[in-house]
Amino acid sequence: MLVVETIAKIRRAYFQDKKPIKQICRELRISRNTVRKVIRSGATEHTYERTVQPQPKIGPWKDELDEMLATNARKPKRERLTRIRIFEELRALGYDGGYDAVRRYAATWSKEEQVASAAAYVPLIFDPGEAYQFDWSHEIAVIDGATTTVKVAHVRLCHSRMLFVRAYITGPNTGDPTWALLRNSHLRRN
Repeated sequence: MLVVETIAKIRRAYFQDKKPIKQICRELRISRNTVRKVIRSGATEHTYERTVQPQPKIGPWKDELDEMLATNARKPKRERLTRIRIFEELRALGYDGGYDAVRRYAATWSKEEQVASAAAYVPLIFDPGEAYQFDWSHEIAVIDGATTTVKVAHVRLCHSRMLFVRAYITGPNTGDPTWALLRNSHLRRN
């Protein structure tokens, strides 16, 4: 990839300083074809991205490698093999290619698996009043100068994500059992 500064140096050397292409190549350590391409085009950035990565050595081993990667992905996280271990097992089966090819293929495979699993996401949609989440907590509050333990009912509506909180005073003098508090917090609307 040529950066803008290098392209500017090539153009300045050719158009302003009138240097030959061969001399520009020697000074900047760039191939003649690259210098010619910069001079002939008006682009300010030149990039090259390979569309298809050739895999001549790994081609016959793709089925075995796919099976090993799938088996490895199903294992618990602590029992999974690293890519170097997968490469070593593939080598034991007779693979004579390099580790980089296996690493690149495994990275592509795992990226494709993540895309496939992300497509399986189903968002939860609720109608108003259809569902809510409920939970209790015990909090300590100061009421009229006295420290009191209160039970707090938390209700969150699933449609609007709106939160309702109601606190109930508990203790030996209230005589209100927990099931009555639970029923009251679910049914009470004001």
